[in-house]
Amino acid sequence: MAASAPPSCVRISSTPPLTALHRPCRRRVPSVRCSLAAAPGVRAPAELVDSILSKVKGTDRGVLLPKEGHEEVADVALQLGKYCIDEPVKSPLIFGEWEVVYCSVPTSPGGIYRTPLGRLVFKTNDMVQVVEAPDIVRNKLSLSVFGLDGAVSLKGKLNVLDSKWIQVIFEPAELKVGSLGFQYGGESEVKLEITYVDEKIRLGKGSRGSLFVFLRQ
Repeated sequence: MAASAPPSCVRISSTPPLTALHRPCRRRVPSVRCSLAAAPGVRAPAELVDSILSKVKGTDRGVLLPKEGHEEVADVALQLGKYCIDEPVKSPLIFGEWEVVYCSVPTSPGGIYRTPLGRLVFKTNDMVQVVEAPDIVRNKLSLSVFGLDGAVSLKGKLNVLDSKWIQVIFEPAELKVGSLGFQYGGESEVKLEITYVDEKIRLGKGSRGSLFVFLRQ
């Protein structure tokens, strides 16, 4: 009788197949939202414009401001300068009628009429600068003296020096008080850097560091 063959062994493994261990897992990726809001502490141009106008309002164009007030105005002007358009001298925004609402040096825009003695005699009513295309600048200081209305007028030619600086050469000044009028002095020259301009205000810095704030009329 032939010997029977040994029974075959069947191995049963409890280990799952590798494919089960490496089944890809789907993960939820959280959505990321980007915000275009200004960073904390950064002020928008419109807010800075309102701030600088509020600081110079009621100060007789800067005459009544203490040292700390002038420093605050200069700080806001510096921040606004960061938003200045490229080549402002080529922008049509510079043209128009502007009121001088502030100057860091009281005598810069009005000369002898804005010195301490001049302010005692002459009362300043308006101080306006008109910039006409393509190259005309007209300055007018409206004042009153001893009950009479008067004005000091200057007409000048604008020359562009570079992307931000302009030069204005003025003819002799003309003074009118009541029915009397005459010219005096000679030609004068000013250089001004346009540090900011928009539809509402214009900032300028003179060659000697004087800061001007102009409000569009």
